[in-house]
Amino acid sequence: MFGYRVPAPDEAMLISGGRRGLGGAPFRVVTGHGKFVLPVFRKTRFLTLSMCEAEVTETCVTKQGIALHVRAVIAFKVGNDTESIVNAGQRFLSDQDQMSVLTGRIFAGHLRSIIGSMTVEEIVTERQKLAAEVLETSKTEMAKIGLIVDSLQIQSIDDGDVGYIDAMSAPHKAAIHRAAQIAQAQATQAAVEAEQVAARNQAEYARQTAVVKAEYSAEVDRAQAQAAQAGPLAQAHAQQEVLAAQTELAERAAELRQQQLVAEIVKPAEAEAERIKVLAIAEAERMKIQAEAAASYDRVALDRMLIDQLPQIVKEAAGGLAGANVNVLNGADGLGEIAAGLVGQGLTILDSVRQNLGGSDRSEGKGGQLSLPGLSSRSGSGGAAKGDGPVGLD
Repeated sequence: MFGYRVPAPDEAMLISGGRRGLGGAPFRVVTGHGKFVLPVFRKTRFLTLSMCEAEVTETCVTKQGIALHVRAVIAFKVGNDTESIVNAGQRFLSDQDQMSVLTGRIFAGHLRSIIGSMTVEEIVTERQKLAAEVLETSKTEMAKIGLIVDSLQIQSIDDGDVGYIDAMSAPHKAAIHRAAQIAQAQATQAAVEAEQVAARNQAEYARQTAVVKAEYSAEVDRAQAQAAQAGPLAQAHAQQEVLAAQTELAERAAELRQQQLVAEIVKPAEAEAERIKVLAIAEAERMKIQAEAAASYDRVALDRMLIDQLPQIVKEAAGGLAGANVNVLNGADGLGEIAAGLVGQGLTILDSVRQNLGGSDRSEGKGGQLSLPGLSSRSGSGGAAKGDGPVGLD
């Protein structure tokens, strides 16, 4: 549209003529939007707000009096606020390239000032500190001209032919060189050890390969030997099985024959022996019974014979007393005692005969003369009879 102006995103539009701007500025500032400008009565100009760059190469003297060649790069721009745009527009609107020249000169002065208060060691080892101090000291001065600094980079520091920086770095270089040599030696040693390990591994692999080959060859030889012996071994096993079967058959035949012999000879012989034993036991039992019966019969016969001979025994005893003078001391009682004594003596003689016959051969008493203890067959007046009673003999 005729008379309507719009600034670019990185520009500020300055409108002069008509009303004054903020703070009594000779122009109004428009950013980010368009504005209708009356032709002929108003005039518009544009101020860049984009990033600018300034390079500083300066020779500075340190606190130690050593000259250093310092190269730095400054990144700056016009501030986004209206006050910074007004300050920068009033100074650089007709020649905006002068912003980089002026900025470089400002920073060169501050750089010389700050480096003059520092040693070479501090400058070399603390570059960030140097840049921060330069930025801090230049901030107020840059703000007066409407500029702000985004960054300051110290690109290089060189002492020329003095050699101070090289001398300062010599210990570090020596240490680095020594560390490099040590690292190289360690790398060489590691390489040698790796080669030795590889050689040992190869030797071990070769040994294992030889062992495996030898084992394989031995296994093949064993397999061939077993294959060669398989036929004879099979035949020998077959013969052994045949012999075992024949042996088992012979053992079974012997067992069968033994069983037959036992059934034909041993069992009948055992049965006959058992029969004879039973007959012998029966015969012995029969003879024992007969002997007991005979002994019982002999005792009965002996008792009967003694009973039969008892009168004769008493008679003999009485005959022995016939020629004796018997004095009866107590009359009828004494005579009764003598009779009783004779009867008791006869019974005693009968018991003695029975005991003698029980311990001697029974055949001795049959049909023979009995010998009675306590009696004699002597006749006459000299014979005497012993009695239990009170008998007196003259």
